[in-house]
Amino acid sequence: MNRDPHHPFDPPPLLYRLRDAGPIVRVISNGGTPAWIVTRYEDQRTLLSDPRLSSDQTLPNFPVAVEGIKKSQAELSRTIITLDNPRHDVLRRMYARDFTIKRITALLPAIQRHVDNLIDDMLSGPKPADFVASLALALPTLVITDLLGVPYEDHQMFQDITEKIVSPELPAQELAEATGELVEYVGGLLDTKRDDPKDDMLSRLAAYWTAGEISRAEAIGAGMVLIPAGHETTANMITMSTIALLDHPDQLDQIRSGEDQKLIANAIEELLRYNHVTHYGRRRVALADVEIGGQLILEGDGVILPGNLGDRDPDAFPGDPDELDIHRQFRHHLSFGYGIHQCLGQMLARAELRIVFSTLFRRIPTLDIAIPRDQIPFKSDLFVYGVHRLPVTW
Repeated sequence: MNRDPHHPFDPPPLLYRLRDAGPIVRVISNGGTPAWIVTRYEDQRTLLSDPRLSSDQTLPNFPVAVEGIKKSQAELSRTIITLDNPRHDVLRRMYARDFTIKRITALLPAIQRHVDNLIDDMLSGPKPADFVASLALALPTLVITDLLGVPYEDHQMFQDITEKIVSPELPAQELAEATGELVEYVGGLLDTKRDDPKDDMLSRLAAYWTAGEISRAEAIGAGMVLIPAGHETTANMITMSTIALLDHPDQLDQIRSGEDQKLIANAIEELLRYNHVTHYGRRRVALADVEIGGQLILEGDGVILPGNLGDRDPDAFPGDPDELDIHRQFRHHLSFGYGIHQCLGQMLARAELRIVFSTLFRRIPTLDIAIPRDQIPFKSDLFVYGVHRLPVTW
């Protein structure tokens, strides 16, 4: 769906029209499968926590965003994103050990060092600088390679593969090839970690596989999800949030010094709600009849839950939900999902965002975008919404 170029942070106008048509609307998904779009926040939360809705992309009528995904991403059918319970919870408990408060707290000094070093490099380089390459993408890439134990020198390779995988317009054959490259790469890393383990997540995945607690396919699937998810979504959130704050200078001034950590934390939640970079909607298929919003969803029906629209529901959010308000007192947005599939790395993402926005505008108080707003290349063509590049100056 195309966004309004004058309102690039808002959901596409078609989603607003679907919301006006009713809480549950019958559509044909972009993968060609009939499905229901659920437009209201409370209904989305209810369904995201309902075990009668499955995340298994291999089931008939699952409303995949691209039909070729079913054929080209078979390895991803064994991940916590696509598995239902009970297997989902077994795997999630294993993986969650690397995303505990204790583990994230231990990473904070390294994240701060990365942010300071990247800003130093940007300030010492030419102007304008590409904010995406210099900071927004570089930071989460450094953090996720540290956490997973992925060689940083491979980052350009897996960023290139990620960009292919998150493109809904990539031909099925090229999608299969890119997925195959990532399968081979992660599998090779797991083999290496099994023989020479370190203190990183891929080494622990290899140990679970060796012990028979997970299959090799499940270990590969975890790496395939965590490598792209660990940097792509956070990178776009950093960029989109920076633009949004620069577009709201009065609100930016209130957090510029980085001293009011409580307000910064609240601002981050509001930016997550307002930006919502996962803009293709969370997708499910009904395992049994489900009634929601006065509509009966039949067993086998596909369901699409556009969280970016749910997070703009005027019945759920005080004030004008289409406006950015860093003082808004409501933190239960859907940017990280809800229910059993809620984002595993959300605490890490929040930590990165908090450190960036406690540091960036204090270190570079005159930061500004170096091109007209209507020339910013937004990623309407990818599964994760954001910006391809952002020239900035100071």
